[in-house]
Amino acid sequence: MDEKGGPHMFEHLFSPIKIKSMELKSRAIMPAMGTKFSGNASFVTPTLIEYHKARVRGGSPLNIVEVCSVHTPSAPRHFLSISDDMYIPGLKQLTDAIHEEGGKAGLQLWQGSLCVGMDQTAQILMASDMEVAPGVTIPGITVEQIKEIVDCYGKAAARAVAAGFDCIEFHCAHNYLPHSFLSGGINHRTDEYGGPLGNRMKFPLECIRAIRANIPEDMPLFMRICAMDDYLEGGNTIEDMIVFCKEAKEAGVDVLDVSRGNVISAGQKYEVPPVDIPHGFNIENAARIRKETGMLTIGVGRINTAQLAEKYLAEDKVDMVVMGRAQLADPDFLNKAKAGQLDDIDYCVGCDQGCLDGFADENCPQITCLRNPAVGRELECKIVKAEKPETVLVAGAGIAGLEAAIVLQQRGHQAIVCEASDKVGGQFLTAGEAPRKGEMKAAVIAMGKKAARLGADIRLNTPVTAELIEEIKPHTVFNAIGATPIIPNILGKDQKFVVNSHDVLNGLATPEGNVVVIGGGLVGLEVCEYLAEKGCKVTVLEMMKECGADLGMARKICVQESLYMSGVVQQTEVTVKEIAEGKVIGEKAGETVEYPCDYAVMAIGSKSRDGSMIEAAARKIGAGYVKIGDAGMARRALNAVKEAYDAARTFDDPQIHGYLAKPQKVIAVT
Repeated sequence: MDEKGGPHMFEHLFSPIKIKSMELKSRAIMPAMGTKFSGNASFVTPTLIEYHKARVRGGSPLNIVEVCSVHTPSAPRHFLSISDDMYIPGLKQLTDAIHEEGGKAGLQLWQGSLCVGMDQTAQILMASDMEVAPGVTIPGITVEQIKEIVDCYGKAAARAVAAGFDCIEFHCAHNYLPHSFLSGGINHRTDEYGGPLGNRMKFPLECIRAIRANIPEDMPLFMRICAMDDYLEGGNTIEDMIVFCKEAKEAGVDVLDVSRGNVISAGQKYEVPPVDIPHGFNIENAARIRKETGMLTIGVGRINTAQLAEKYLAEDKVDMVVMGRAQLADPDFLNKAKAGQLDDIDYCVGCDQGCLDGFADENCPQITCLRNPAVGRELECKIVKAEKPETVLVAGAGIAGLEAAIVLQQRGHQAIVCEASDKVGGQFLTAGEAPRKGEMKAAVIAMGKKAARLGADIRLNTPVTAELIEEIKPHTVFNAIGATPIIPNILGKDQKFVVNSHDVLNGLATPEGNVVVIGGGLVGLEVCEYLAEKGCKVTVLEMMKECGADLGMARKICVQESLYMSGVVQQTEVTVKEIAEGKVIGEKAGETVEYPCDYAVMAIGSKSRDGSMIEAAARKIGAGYVKIGDAGMARRALNAVKEAYDAARTFDDPQIHGYLAKPQKVIAVT
């Protein structure tokens, strides 16, 4: 059992800890993460309650409820608020639900400063004057406003006590107002709240004292901080933060939650770190702050396995760890780890597609997760055993096909997965060959193994034919055959030195020397990185005004930094017209431009494979037919997994024709 996992292997992770009056059964907490589950309001909803209940049932000892506004005029919609007594009843229902499941509840008190600007109705409060656009400067708040906000923190803390929370977290990181005052890279005031560190820390310390004065003496007060200010000229050093944390300890803070990152520089990549950032990248910072302050400390930063959590705890680097996205990807993460069921955990792969990118996308109503499409849909997405088991033929063993097979098997159906190639994984496996994306490759391989363990019949080197469908006679056919690279009709495209991106990443083509990559989207840029690592001199040509427009925020920062360091030349607004011997010819600003090359790589995108034969054969025998993933339309893996999950969950229910989002009711005083 120790080799595979379990309580003996993870004795530090699953050891209890007591912080003042609050006792926790283990050391991995669920942090505050923005969800948008409040809909267009700021109240607790049933969605938020079920989301938290699922993680407590899954083993989370402490759930810190997401960023909660303390000040009404600057409270953005989609975020929770505790700026008025009317929010207490809903928050009390949330804490009651968490307590009934056996967990503890914390509340993160928040004033978002510049970040509330995502809602144009919210007042933006700045530590000092900041130019946000040419000729547009947001003024710093007045001393009177400072006193008002401090008072709001105190009143919000009192409401949190009334709502039944077990602890409070003061958010003093990530460009929010307290951090903005604290940081010398953001705060340029010339009064008593600006200048030297002693002045800059005055506002956050006043907030801490106001919170402490309004909560019981034995109630723990956590504080989220940035270990340092990355990429910010004049920003705080770790030494500055140690000085501040010592003062915060005197003011009443009990626990330090040591994060990193800010939203006005490339340091944003550390807030919700993508797969590009190393595991545990912030642990040594947390360990140093812990040692020099003597405070209980939480380690944060890409800790997505129980082994990593145990390592940092066993080495006495930190007292607790944050495991947030790990519990988005699998709400039962901690219970599975404790039971030694490590192979059954669906691990976060750091894609950021559903959490960070979903939260930032104004067209996305709420966060979700590539690994777990049930995030925010916990009630309706329960896996229910089928009343009548059926045989389902799944054409294609890419990520969509494998997700479908797993859910089908969990429901008691029999999935027969037929894959034309000699391995599972499809384009997700190919994507995993790009630099720093090995976790994605490992995840889809693990999905194949999980499907097989659950009893799916996986047949490699088996393309789906009309004859096979006739032979199997499935109840339903899932078309998950995916997509194929687009090869545009460019003169010279058929020459031997012209290859496609998928063949490059899969090792079927090996460009060398000068390489021109045609297409500067996600796949094109990852091919550039891949080739640069192998010693190629790479130029990428993109028709649009920027490369990487389809990359999420944090991943784009990381990929662009890698391209810069690798010497990859990016040429935008170039339309390729011809590929001739030794060169790619294009047009830029109405003029002909030429780019010498030994190889040209097509990375324009992908198009769905033709599944008309599969559909016709399924219809012929009266079987159901469902297209999922790229077989329907080439998009992100996030979309493919959700479609597969929902199709496998509902295909046999004649009353359901796909998931329809329902408007949320709010829990509040009417």
